[in-house]
Amino acid sequence: MTDWYFDFISPYAYLQSQQNKLFDAVPEITCKPILFAGLLNHWGQLGPAEIPVKRDWTFAHITWLAHQQSTKLTRQAHHPFNPLPLLRLCVAAGSTVAASSKIFRYVWAEGHLPQDEEPFKQLCHAFNLTPDDLNDPAVKQQVLDNGKQAIEAGVFGVPTLVHQQQLFWGQDAENMFLDYLASLSIASTSETETSVASTPWPKEQLELAAALPYGKQRKR
Repeated sequence: MTDWYFDFISPYAYLQSQQNKLFDAVPEITCKPILFAGLLNHWGQLGPAEIPVKRDWTFAHITWLAHQQSTKLTRQAHHPFNPLPLLRLCVAAGSTVAASSKIFRYVWAEGHLPQDEEPFKQLCHAFNLTPDDLNDPAVKQQVLDNGKQAIEAGVFGVPTLVHQQQLFWGQDAENMFLDYLASLSIASTSETETSVASTPWPKEQLELAAALPYGKQRKR
């Protein structure tokens, strides 16, 4: 089972949500909508939109990426925005891949925000819900629980895929994730140590990379 952590505020999560290659390869994905700001607060980070030059680069980059993958991208009235209503809607709609994809398109393909009253009401109706349904305490609690689970798993950004405690952060880590799954498949069907060792996953090198000692650190 693979957990997919995302926030609708993230354009990179949107681009990942529109890639059939990922979801065709991994049919058993558990969608975990979370509040990205909660991760930033926990790990003591600034979001990309909070650093002006990084914000400019991000929107230039996603515009190019969207063009490369032929994905529609429409600018909202402003960014960042409060994504909580969208996160709660996704949970209320069952946290499915289809529901998350539709909500992502509402924001990034159609250019709507949660506070766009009539379009948001129509989005809710598409799931046979009303905006009032999003005030259900169980729905709110699930979003909070997803955030806690993300932090416990070591998730620090969105989108992140987690499979067997391995984290794959960012839309650009997709191929790394698929390579990892392929290596697991090879290992599970291998009958000899030789064939297991032929897996493309560089386990030892990655362990060495993760164990790199800290050097000089800047003062905070």
